[in-house]
Amino acid sequence: MHVIDSHTGGEPTRVILDGGPDLGSGPLAKRAARLASDHLEFCRSVVLEPRGQVAMVCALVVEPVDPDCAAGVIHFDAGAVLGMCGHGTIGLAVTLHRLRRIGLGRHRIETPAGIVTVDLLDANTVTVTNIESRRIAAGVTVEIAGVGTVSGDVAYGGNAFFIVDPSPVPVTPSNTHQLTETAMAIREAVLAAGHDIDHVMLCGPADDPANHGRNFVLCPDDAYDRSPCGTGCSARLACLAADGRLAEGEEIVQESVIGSTYRLRYRKGDHGGVIPSITGSAWVMAESTLIFDESDPYRRGIAV
Repeated sequence: MHVIDSHTGGEPTRVILDGGPDLGSGPLAKRAARLASDHLEFCRSVVLEPRGQVAMVCALVVEPVDPDCAAGVIHFDAGAVLGMCGHGTIGLAVTLHRLRRIGLGRHRIETPAGIVTVDLLDANTVTVTNIESRRIAAGVTVEIAGVGTVSGDVAYGGNAFFIVDPSPVPVTPSNTHQLTETAMAIREAVLAAGHDIDHVMLCGPADDPANHGRNFVLCPDDAYDRSPCGTGCSARLACLAADGRLAEGEEIVQESVIGSTYRLRYRKGDHGGVIPSITGSAWVMAESTLIFDESDPYRRGIAV
């Protein structure tokens, strides 16, 4: 299996160029559903240790339905097949450029959530224009043991988020364990309350006063996003726009919990939401061939 590894703001992406399962043809949403229902063992074998690493997201390159798209892609982590992935799309664009499959400029990428565009500004810098994002519910409250009442918004940016601002735990690198435990408890409570989410974003003040804020994002595999999270920032932009806290076209800088940044802005969508633009940078780290030896007891990954 031919793969190329990159990271976007510290968050790893593994682009799978060949050797994946046969998902048939048709809409990417249906192929992604087939990957989730029939090929989870494959997903885990690629993303889990010893081949993968904590927080890794894979980008399975597939044939797009729309011939005007440069590629189709289905993202997944150890916990779920994803509708979209912002950092992974940035990593994919940088990888495709390294392979000379795309040049600088604008390209369309097909995902299960819809078609997004990437503007490759240089060999490392990409602006992703995401699908229309929206707030679904505002001011949802849940009770968390040891924390108390937590209020947040349910929003969609290619994946479904519960966004808490301010975070009940300071958003600092030294607090990643406590932030993880708190976000897991929040996700469980929000799901129990009937809201279909898979990510949790906890917001705090930026380390750099010139920036808008700092976030901690819990992903479906219970790892935290090292980047500021592209789909999470998209959902966040929808909430800021709905509250009148950010004007159309105004650019802000969002920090991740480790301090990496995205530049964000939006324009109004056609259906009451926003069209987010996320600019970040990725770097290729390795190109390799994965080997799946039948005698290897951990060829399917280590699930603990």
